[in-house]
Amino acid sequence: MDPLWLIVTLSVLGPIAGSALGVIRRPSYEVICNLLCFAAGVMLAISFLELIPESIRLSGIGTCVFGLVAGSAAMFGVDRLVPHIHPGLCAQEQGKNLQRTSPYLLTGIFMHNLPEGMAISIGGAADASVSVTIAVAIAIHNIPEGVCTAAPYYLATGRRGRAFFLSSLTAAPILAGFLAGRFLLAGAGDNVLGFIVGATAGLMIYITADELIPNARAGESHLTIFSLMAGVIFVLLMGFS
Repeated sequence: MDPLWLIVTLSVLGPIAGSALGVIRRPSYEVICNLLCFAAGVMLAISFLELIPESIRLSGIGTCVFGLVAGSAAMFGVDRLVPHIHPGLCAQEQGKNLQRTSPYLLTGIFMHNLPEGMAISIGGAADASVSVTIAVAIAIHNIPEGVCTAAPYYLATGRRGRAFFLSSLTAAPILAGFLAGRFLLAGAGDNVLGFIVGATAGLMIYITADELIPNARAGESHLTIFSLMAGVIFVLLMGFS
């Protein structure tokens, strides 16, 4: 399969799979926590083993640091403008609040998926296989998010098909971000490219530290650390060292 098509397929798989689970049978919280930790391990390993070294190689330490700060600051800004909806909020599926919460869930995750799509595309600045691995991590991390967008809307309205459709639409900004990232890479010089790669690493580290690990640890199981290690080992076995 052409790597481009594989990346696009993986990009939309997470939200769609999660949306289906959300309207059929939601996985246990323990499973969600382990999925989040595996994605966290992949994102951290890719950031520190591949993206940061590549950014330094392209543009030097100073530009890499600037990119890291810019990427994390951008995600922080998005969080302040549209607070992210964490999987733990799936528990808030009761009473009349559901009708108000469901559109908020959809809007928040829709906004967050655009930079994630860009991260998938820009990861390919080092190697196309890096984009594939980032797409795997983001798809896995988007499964719980798909659950948390589809389930509340379905419980609030009783409309299974509409809940699945609207929740699956959160895959659209991933594709838009992916295409935007490819456009940014076209004809970019080493300094610009190094900054963008560094910013992508900052974005992924922010998502991991602010969202994935805290939510996975909310399950109060120490065993999730092995899922995180499995994510790191997965990246190493893919040859990114």
